[in-house]
Amino acid sequence: MKNAHRFYIDGEWVEPETLSKHDVIDPSTEQVIGTIAIGSAADAEKAIKAARNAFAGFSRTTKDDRLALLKRVLTILKRRKDEIGDMISREMGAPLIMARAEQAGLGAAHFEETIRAFKTFDFEYMQGSTRIVHEPIGVVAMITPWNWPINQIVCKVAPALATGCTMVLKPSEIAPFNAVILAEIMQEAGVPKGVFNLVQGDGPTVGTVLASHPDVDMVSFTGSTRAGIAVALAAAPTVKRVHQELGGKSPNIILRSADLAGAVRAGVRRCFANSGQSCNAPTRMLVPVERMDEASAVAAREAAALVVGPPSDPRTDIGPVASATQFEKIQALIEKGIAEGAELAAGGPGRPSHLSSGYYVRPTVFSRVTNSMTIAREEIFGPVLSIIGYETEDDAVAIANDTPYGLASFIHGAQSEARTLARRLRTGSVRLNGPAWDGAAPFGGYKRSGNGREYGKFGLHEFTEIKGIVGYASD
Repeated sequence: MKNAHRFYIDGEWVEPETLSKHDVIDPSTEQVIGTIAIGSAADAEKAIKAARNAFAGFSRTTKDDRLALLKRVLTILKRRKDEIGDMISREMGAPLIMARAEQAGLGAAHFEETIRAFKTFDFEYMQGSTRIVHEPIGVVAMITPWNWPINQIVCKVAPALATGCTMVLKPSEIAPFNAVILAEIMQEAGVPKGVFNLVQGDGPTVGTVLASHPDVDMVSFTGSTRAGIAVALAAAPTVKRVHQELGGKSPNIILRSADLAGAVRAGVRRCFANSGQSCNAPTRMLVPVERMDEASAVAAREAAALVVGPPSDPRTDIGPVASATQFEKIQALIEKGIAEGAELAAGGPGRPSHLSSGYYVRPTVFSRVTNSMTIAREEIFGPVLSIIGYETEDDAVAIANDTPYGLASFIHGAQSEARTLARRLRTGSVRLNGPAWDGAAPFGGYKRSGNGREYGKFGLHEFTEIKGIVGYASD
């Protein structure tokens, strides 16, 4: 990749202030597939300055101009979608078919949804004699993760462009190459110089500068709760807006009115998708206590039926987890679950027996888990499911809400019951009976799962400040 050792700053591909390289590892082989340049504080400062200088002009562009720009970016993004998917598959291990259709596909879908929302978004309106104006918040620092890389980048870049903000992106150094492709797309689409800037780097160096810099008006961060706290602390002295989409430990309540076997199978598949590396994965399955044995058996059979293997194999359901660090963390938590007395229904420690290398994890199901166990409290971020029994619906709600997280929850059962129960769950989203993805629905969490919302019109609101011009209608 020709631009892997350069950064995109002020409309040009530029050399780092000091070249420091970082190996990018293919998690399916544990081999180096390339290197990127790792930025310094000086590189971050240069990108912030470019974004600040560009803001005055770009913030005054018309809605029509920005709509045309969004459409150009989308056209090129669609053209390079499979290339992005192929790169994501190699960087973080998603099965190739899934990487093209979902990982890269959702990136394009979010651009489309932003365009739909943008067309009808009312940036100015009268409230009595006062003019209400939604203005771009300013320079936005974007710090994004490796698990759904282009998806989470586009969730920030598209609404920022639409609202007239300028930005500096720092993607994860684990999956950085897809962001290079996006920067090439932005350049080809004619995004004005300084509006979009890309600096690769790590959190302690580049991330800290972006979060703390006085010329940055907002930080939009997606990642772990631990890292989100660090970002918020760095941003606090400058009182900038901090938008965070953080961890989760999502409950999946299977009601007595549900088709238990079907709901359990769907829950296992949803939990283990993307190798379990989704912040909203339904990792705590709540079932009626009297049906624990049945649920455990169904979940174990479903887990055993999943094919773990190389991302390039079209038969693969689950690829590797993204890194050695993730692999070791997941293994330690599986061991912890066994040590604390959870019943191992499927999977367990170590790689699948047919794989001798790569960061592959056995799809693991624990049953008879209590909500006080470590595996029910901590975000594992791997293909590990905990099944917890409940006595009554009140009991299920109490267990579901007994977590520091509040990103998402899932309910299976009679629609009328599910609708009522949804209002009692302290999460930013609730999915009833396995609906299709809705790119216009708000996405974000309660409690330690973050603050603010992404997707559609909610993402547009996130990148604006609100001004009231009082007396506007007076003569």
